[in-house]
Amino acid sequence: MRIKSYDIIPDLQLYIKLICTMECENDVDTSCIRVLPDACVELFLNYTSTPVAIIGDELHERSIVTFRMSRPTDIQMRKGTGVIAICFYPGMAYKFIQAPMHVLSDTTTSLTNIWGCIAAEIEDEMAGSSNNEVRVSLVQKHLFKELANGKDDLQIAHCIKQVGVSRGGISVGKLVCDTGLSQRHLSRKFQEYVGLSPKEYLRVSRFILSLGHLKRYPVFSLTEVAYKSGYYDQAHFIRDYKDYTGYTPGQLVRARHILY
Repeated sequence: MRIKSYDIIPDLQLYIKLICTMECENDVDTSCIRVLPDACVELFLNYTSTPVAIIGDELHERSIVTFRMSRPTDIQMRKGTGVIAICFYPGMAYKFIQAPMHVLSDTTTSLTNIWGCIAAEIEDEMAGSSNNEVRVSLVQKHLFKELANGKDDLQIAHCIKQVGVSRGGISVGKLVCDTGLSQRHLSRKFQEYVGLSPKEYLRVSRFILSLGHLKRYPVFSLTEVAYKSGYYDQAHFIRDYKDYTGYTPGQLVRARHILY
């Protein structure tokens, strides 16, 4: 599978983490890849007549949206597929989708169910475009138009920023204090915008941080990775890996079919 990343226009950089094209040009489907949970929502815009992928046991033929996952998911791209993949920062997809994220968590749905007939119009435009640069440009233009329809939540944006700055080390109590909301109210906002509670967001953020350490510092021991990622002990470190990947940290490092 060939993957190429593209620049994100300045107006969208606050909301979008990554834009890339993914093309499966071989005569056979790709090998099954295990994708690990995070707190992001992703769009896969299909510009071919080929079905996109088999996710779990379900074949998805057209453009899809994958919402925040709480468990690992096995994906197999179909031969001849070409898609533009857009990964939103945590809490930022709400601006473009405007649906409660906790209702849609752990689901993959057709983009038509979210954007209606506009999804088919975008697919047709992409299919008629001469190259991927043109396709990426028209998708970004559509997302820019959607900015005017969505709404921002400064309290959620502040919390997500603080979790990032603290590398997952901030407490839920501190987030509650910073926002001036009750813990219940803050939790409801997190569920709506992010798709999970503040406590679970801190947990998955710590897990994602540890994956980064595993990738960037292969010489670190697993004990060092756990410590640098904010885990209090090995038991919590191993528990999160089993929940989020289906493997222990040591098994994950040796696996070749896991994307992280």
